[in-house]
Amino acid sequence: MDLPVMPPLKPMLARTATRIPGGMQYEAKWDGFRAIVFRDDDEVELGSRTGKSLTRYFPELVDALRARLPRRCVVDGEIVVVREGRLDFDALLERIHPADSRVRLLARETPASFIAFDLLALDNQALLDTPLRSRRARLVSALSSAADPVFLAPATEDRELAEQWFRQYEGAGLDGVVAKPLDDPYRPDERRMVKIKHERSADCVLAGLRLHKSGPVVGSLLLGLYDDTGRLQHVGVCAAFSMKRREELMTELEPLRMPSADGHPWAGWADEAAQATSRMPGAPSRWTGGKDLSWIPLRPERVCEVAYDHMQAGRFRHTARFRRWRPDREPAGCTYAQLEEPVRYDLAEVLAPGGN
Repeated sequence: MDLPVMPPLKPMLARTATRIPGGMQYEAKWDGFRAIVFRDDDEVELGSRTGKSLTRYFPELVDALRARLPRRCVVDGEIVVVREGRLDFDALLERIHPADSRVRLLARETPASFIAFDLLALDNQALLDTPLRSRRARLVSALSSAADPVFLAPATEDRELAEQWFRQYEGAGLDGVVAKPLDDPYRPDERRMVKIKHERSADCVLAGLRLHKSGPVVGSLLLGLYDDTGRLQHVGVCAAFSMKRREELMTELEPLRMPSADGHPWAGWADEAAQATSRMPGAPSRWTGGKDLSWIPLRPERVCEVAYDHMQAGRFRHTARFRRWRPDREPAGCTYAQLEEPVRYDLAEVLAPGGN
């Protein structure tokens, strides 16, 4: 491979904002794996956000990119899996598997798509120093004949339309809106873009904690919600605390600490069968490697309010943010029924021609 922009390359990143700013290019924020595609004739490499290769996990996508991208190019985008008209991040996670036979099976059962949203090189020309306005125009031209499963991400300079996308596209599993300065060059690993994500709140049962890697202080709080059967499901964690607050929480929560998990709603987390049907703390994951996932059970008697962006398969898609304790709430009232459900929206409408 001999391209004007070579792997590994970290993508340009975004900082968070609460409102959509004016005077920019707007795109949907895709909920998948960020990937930079390097194609040099028959050679195709998929680089992850950290610069590691994703190529072996998506053989069907490599074939499609070889068929649908210009013969020499570097394209920034997102790998996604679509099920029933929505993005399915859980199905995408399953695609990262060490066994080649499993990779090939999943490539057939849950094939991936690639959403292209920036052009970093074309033929023998690097475009990193080219303003976004020009890069976008060249991307649209370069992908004029692209077809499923390679798509051109819709983009607009109309802020009102971006506000509409922000409201509608969540129903298709998207994550919000990204705003990009039109005159900016592409700067790898710098936060030059702006992301605007949905934020909601929920009252959750505090049912456990994990220790911080630095010592015997709180690392994260384990959160639960009761389902329709009255079972407390593990829905995620909140973890952003100062070191002083971590120490205070350790003392504050000591009265709730149980000597063992016996009698705790998540006592069966170590059972493999339970892990297959529930989101239990401590379950193994290919993504956590050797990370210590042991946890300390707490009596599920305390309620906290947390902020979150959206749910995926019954749990928080990202780490929740602690807001406050809710002594006025009973744990039994912390159910899924309180959560706002976005109106369904077909992903095919998002990717329909005309949005670029």
